[in-house]
Amino acid sequence: MSKSKEEDKPIVSFIEIDKDDEDIRLDRWLRRRLPNIKYGQLAKWLRTGQIRVDGHRAKLGQRLIQGQSVRLPPIRLQSSDFDSSNNNNIYKTSAVDAKSLRDMILFRDNSIIAINKPSGLAVQGGSKTLRHLDGMLDVLQFSALERPRLVHRLDKDTSGVLLLARSSKVASNLIKQFRQQSITKNYWALVAGVPFPSSGIIEIPLLKLPGQGGEKMRLSPELGKNATTHYSTLANAGQRISWLKLTPRTGRTHQLRAHCNALGTPIVGDGKYGGKASYVEGLPKKLHLHARSITFFHPITGKRVEIFAPLINQCSESWKILDFDETID
Repeated sequence: MSKSKEEDKPIVSFIEIDKDDEDIRLDRWLRRRLPNIKYGQLAKWLRTGQIRVDGHRAKLGQRLIQGQSVRLPPIRLQSSDFDSSNNNNIYKTSAVDAKSLRDMILFRDNSIIAINKPSGLAVQGGSKTLRHLDGMLDVLQFSALERPRLVHRLDKDTSGVLLLARSSKVASNLIKQFRQQSITKNYWALVAGVPFPSSGIIEIPLLKLPGQGGEKMRLSPELGKNATTHYSTLANAGQRISWLKLTPRTGRTHQLRAHCNALGTPIVGDGKYGGKASYVEGLPKKLHLHARSITFFHPITGKRVEIFAPLINQCSESWKILDFDETID
């Protein structure tokens, strides 16, 4: 028997947030739940009040709390548009990807997994990014009751250490540490030229603006958000290249890339910010930025933990070409 028009009519949906989605951003939750709905359409539904949280108008960046109810507008949700599972994994992880992901593990206990993310792997998905780390995290669940979850990000083209929480409780603790700036992250970068002075602090506010090539951070002392980076020079290859240690004290988008360019020494391979000046003959035309280490307090034991990530991809290749000593820290 065929369905009547009334039965086929789309209705308003209400979805309760469970513990696996605690503290997730609403926009990220929506894009995982509705992978085939365009971002602009989601933004419009929020702007017009058609998507609500606990009956109230919501914002894309607000974080969800377990037990909240999210209202979705009356749309006909096909199976290809909606994923009601907890994992919302829209990318089928291949055996090769699964092995590769497990091989990235630097540290693992009952609470935390740290991986050495390669350059070129996006941390989260988008309208044109189906293969991404967040979509493959089932592979790293092992015997845990919950799926691992992201607590911070790295740019797609940045390699290095990335923390994953193995429970919502641990995720909340680590996110709180990030917000309180009690977590220290150190990066290594190759830059074109030699910075002057050789070490110091860059304090230049940054403003995020849309552009033809995607979002880009602009230097804006008047309108930008505070951004602070400590830097020191570890080695030089004449006047052509410098190896910098970078410690961001704030977490703005593309902060290190924008600040290095502001020094007059763009990160090697960073055409988005440094243009042609970032390309160095003889080295790969890819971003040479690596998250070298992260230091935090273990959410369960309270002990100080420091995790290091060896150089990989183009960074490993270029450090060898330049004969830089990777054991320096």
